[in-house]
Amino acid sequence: MSFWEVTLELLKGFQATVIIFAGTLAAALPLGLAVCFGSMCRFAPLRWLTRTFIWIIRGTPLMLQVIVVYYVPGLAFGIPIENRLGAVLAAFIINYAAYFSEIYRGGIEGIPQGQWEAGQVLGMTRGQIFRKVVLLQVIKRILAPMSNEIITLVKDTSLARVIGIGEVIRAAQDITTQRALLWPLFYTGVFYLVFNGGLTLLFGWAEKKLNYYKG
Repeated sequence: MSFWEVTLELLKGFQATVIIFAGTLAAALPLGLAVCFGSMCRFAPLRWLTRTFIWIIRGTPLMLQVIVVYYVPGLAFGIPIENRLGAVLAAFIINYAAYFSEIYRGGIEGIPQGQWEAGQVLGMTRGQIFRKVVLLQVIKRILAPMSNEIITLVKDTSLARVIGIGEVIRAAQDITTQRALLWPLFYTGVFYLVFNGGLTLLFGWAEKKLNYYKG
């Protein structure tokens, strides 16, 4: 295979990589905030249930979670999952929601209590204080750790191949097996570097935009 033929095959695999990345990010960001509120809830049973969920998800490998989501429904309940991409997305969303929730919690808890109290003195509800006073400060505080997790997500998409998803590394492995070419596996690194390079520039721009607030 020529260089351009290999590139086209890897681009087909990279489409699955981008779909997993975008789908995970779109769902895990808001879900992580909901999980965060659950872990900070004053209702103790919900708080401990949420924190137990986070502990389990953070304490087990993402690859294992993908395998569990895809195979356990069929083995345990006789309901096999036929949509491999859907199973991967479900596992990734659950995993990253747990990690994002802890980043959110750290950002929210880092806001001085005096700001909440000042808002209450002004007659604002907790929701109004969060939206109008706390939110932008939280975004600034969590941007760096969140960017690290998002870049890690790009690389973690390669784990989808464990259940046969044809992402970019799986595409390279197929070429290696069929054509006895090893270099396409190393070539996949270029795709990740370019993608993560773009994200790094984007996050750097966002950090500069938020530098007006020195909190």
